[in-house]
Amino acid sequence: MKRFVFPGSFDPITLGHQEIIERALPFCDELIIAVGENKEKKHLFSLEERMGFIRATLTKHTEIIVKSYSGLTVDFCKTIQANALVRGLRNPADFEFEKSIAQMNRKLSGIDTVFFLTSAEHAFISSSIVREIMQHGGEYSSLVPREVHYKKK
Repeated sequence: MKRFVFPGSFDPITLGHQEIIERALPFCDELIIAVGENKEKKHLFSLEERMGFIRATLTKHTEIIVKSYSGLTVDFCKTIQANALVRGLRNPADFEFEKSIAQMNRKLSGIDTVFFLTSAEHAFISSSIVREIMQHGGEYSSLVPREVHYKKK
């Protein structure tokens, strides 16, 4: 069985993430969406909310499992016996950053990384930009799946 892992904070999941997930599915039997727990990072949405958005967005895909993890991604991958990591690339800067991480992950664990180029339609979307728009009351519905909602507290 080919088990791939798509790690990230998904704070929140965006249409770019969704595109990468759906494009990765034909290449694996099971795709684990690994939502990182990093208590030192300030998230807009709780871990439970982020995982809930992902599950609600991807309900039609039975080959997707949503799990949380903390620590090194490669350690998580070893624990669940993953064959490869999935990463999306929006631009050359993403490639340079992700290439270094992929090379280190392979050296530490032997796990390869499969890269997918984001379509031009979604290449400008990032979770950090979406969070900022949300926090300032801007219109974000064209950037995230409809299952992502935000209510000011």
